[in-house]
Order: sequence, then C-alpha cells, then structure tokens
Amino acid sequence: MKLSSAFTNTFSTIAVSTLVVFGFAFQAQAMNFLSSSSGKWGQPTPGDVNPMPYFSGVGTNTFTWGIPNLFGTPANQLTFTGNSFSVNSHSIFKLGNFNYYNGTVPLGTSVDSVPLTLSFTSNEAPEVNGDYTFEFDLLNTLNTGNIEENDDNSDFVVEKTLKRDRFFTLQGKKYAFELAGFSEDGGQTLTKELKALEKKQISAGLFARVKEIPSEKIPEPAMVIGLGVLGCYLLNRKKA
Repeated sequence: MKLSSAFTNTFSTIAVSTLVVFGFAFQAQAMNFLSSSSGKWGQPTPGDVNPMPYFSGVGTNTFTWGIPNLFGTPANQLTFTGNSFSVNSHSIFKLGNFNYYNGTVPLGTSVDSVPLTLSFTSNEAPEVNGDYTFEFDLLNTLNTGNIEENDDNSDFVVEKTLKRDRFFTLQGKKYAFELAGFSEDGGQTLTKELKALEKKQISAGLFARVKEIPSEKIPEPAMVIGLGVLGCYLLNRKKA
C-alpha cells in the first residue's frame, strides 16, 4: 500500500526536523570551558652518565641543574609560568610559558629528564580539576669552539611521550590532556623541542589539546531515536 503524498511529506518534514534538532543538541554539548594552570617540577632522573647530579627547585616552578657559576655562568634553568586558557574540542590552547636558560653543566652533574606536574583549576568544569604530570628530556651537549656562537653547543628540552595516567570525564565522555608542543609564535608553529644557544635564554608557550579516549559505549538515546526516525522515513519512501 502506498502512503499518501500528504502523509509522506509530513513524515519527511518531521524526520528532517527531528534530525536537525538532535544535531543542534549534539553541537550544544561541544566542550568549551575556561581553566587556569600552575606547575611544579618533580624529582628528576639523573641517568647512568651522571654519577653526581646537581639540581634544585623540586616542588617549585623553577628547576635548575648543574653547578652554578663554576664557569662564570648560572646553572641551566627551566621556569614554567601558568596562565588562564579556554578549552574546546577543536583547537589547541596555551597551558603556560616556558623560560629556558642554557648555562654550563660540568660533566657528570646533569640530569636526563624531569617531570612537570600541572595543576588545572576550572569553576566551569570542575571535572578537570587536579594534577597532570608530563615528562621532559634534558639534552646537554659537549661545548666546542666558540661557545656562544656555535649552534652545535645548543642544549635542548624535549617533550617526552608517556602513557596517559590521568583522565577526566565530561558530558559522559572520557578525555585526556595531550601536549601539542612548544611555540614561539602563539601556536602558529609547534615543535616538540625547545632549543637554546649556550649562555642564552629562550621563551616559548607550551600548548596542549584535549584528546577523546575511544570507548565502546552504547549509542546515546538521542542518536538511536534520530537514526530510527530516519530509517522509518527511508523505508516508507521505498514503499511509496
């Protein structure tokens, strides 16, 4: 039996309207909230080639390694300064600023890596509040030639990829903060490493994104209803 034209048109309008309404509902659930950050450096990993590691600043936002003023220069230094930022599902955002000074580190007194624990606070999305730890490798080169002008004497801070151990749940979905890299131009270009010439200081923003963690959840009721309406509509069109 064919459906009447009036019924078919009415059903079509209802189906499309229903899907549009659900589409707007899904868009309204897109992640968007304000947060702020602060950071503290943790206990570093000296590594096998550093029998006499020399460092300070654990538990603060400024970490130094190497014996200061031994060669007339301060120790290597990393400072993280947090800020406020806006989080959404579709773009990167700046967690804070890195200041990196490349001093002189005597052989055997360096460290291989250091963790940075970032504390996030949000009144709009308290689900994200808490501590998130990220690790950074510290690559110190052996100085040769003209120490201050030779690019080969540059030292590096490198973002280290670690298994995620902290998540948050928002609007029924599971997320993690993922570092996007360093940037000296406001996020236009990103790099996984921060490079500084000997006796020079460099500043850059540390950027991140939110990453949804896949799950095998049962589809949301709204989606099921929407697909059901669309299926009925297509089936009845075929019979008409």
